[in-house]
Amino acid sequence: MVDEDRSWQVVFAEIVNRSHLATADDLPTIIDDVTSLVGMSAQLYLVDLGQRELHPVRPQDGSALSVDATLAGRAFGRIEIVIAAAEGDRPCLWLPVLDGTERLGALRLTLPAGADPQDKTLRGNCWTLAGQIAHLILSKQLYSDLFHRVRRAKPLSVAAELLWQLLPPKVFATDKVVIAAAMEPYDQVGGDGFDYAVDGNHASVAIFDAMGHDLHAGLTTSMALAATRNARRGGADLIGAAELADRTIAAHRPSDSMSYATAFLAHLDLDTGELHYLNAGHPPPAVLRNGRVVRLLDTVSRTPLGLGDLQRREPVVRCEQLQPGDRVLFYTDGVTEARSPQGEQFGMERLADLTERHEAAGLPAPETLRRVVRAVLEHQDGRLQDDATLLMLEWTTTNQSTLLPVL
Repeated sequence: MVDEDRSWQVVFAEIVNRSHLATADDLPTIIDDVTSLVGMSAQLYLVDLGQRELHPVRPQDGSALSVDATLAGRAFGRIEIVIAAAEGDRPCLWLPVLDGTERLGALRLTLPAGADPQDKTLRGNCWTLAGQIAHLILSKQLYSDLFHRVRRAKPLSVAAELLWQLLPPKVFATDKVVIAAAMEPYDQVGGDGFDYAVDGNHASVAIFDAMGHDLHAGLTTSMALAATRNARRGGADLIGAAELADRTIAAHRPSDSMSYATAFLAHLDLDTGELHYLNAGHPPPAVLRNGRVVRLLDTVSRTPLGLGDLQRREPVVRCEQLQPGDRVLFYTDGVTEARSPQGEQFGMERLADLTERHEAAGLPAPETLRRVVRAVLEHQDGRLQDDATLLMLEWTTTNQSTLLPVL
């Protein structure tokens, strides 16, 4: 056992030490070398931006694997360590690859001959290795295109390229809050966006929807996101953030355009559950409690960002007292107003029902939103008429356990 522990220590040290001067293209070779030290081999798969398939980083490792219909997809979707078919006398494991709680893909590890795939210590070491790999993926993709190319099942529009570079990770969790988001169509998204930050005992979240579906809509959303983020980081409150975004969009609007963005900005006290929020013309988020919608936040029509009205009259900030376990579901109108070929709207009731049904089934929050967005796509026969974005904020949840695998 002492020798085995020492071998894994060498694995963990070697993958970090060799990564300092490595490119993204070097990572698969480094993984091969370090896993061979403990008699294992590995294949790394990354999920595409639409979270439909897992794609091998090396083409020779095979074809893409469905998230919905494979063991690799189960490991990714349900965030589980899954035992796969053995290769001769060598058992195999699929592990989710997570940076924090952000799902990046799945790792197939072929274990040494005779190894017990149920052994907790072995699974723990494999899980630690998968976590190190996740950190390196995010680090290396900052100055490499390889992982970006692997995760693109379809080419991105210029507007989508811009927005994806600005957005935070789709999932974040602490012992007091879970934030998860999903956005479609990932390759052509133009006017939708989201943002969040968690510092100390506060969480800030925002969702945006600019008029139009082209590059200019993407630029408008980018200005709204950058302005509110800039104001927040400078210590401004919700009103200050909204006013800066309003001025920024108005100042850079083309003379022949009526550019604006709806937005919903919120600030949650993680100790008390007080949610302060400001609505700038956006659909009202729903408060979900014990399996049902108990309230919509601020259904009064408000002025969007970019029309200059916030410079003439101060926007309204309201407060909602959340209860432990409450979830606030933010969305853009491309979700609730999605129409089937027969003209039936997706609607708020269907959105809430699907969200609660998947949560009740024990699915982690990011998988719930992934499946809801897929339902919106299927409702329109796979052709969205508008961008569709969801963001879920949960306070003092016990669901963090579903965001990490059980060893």
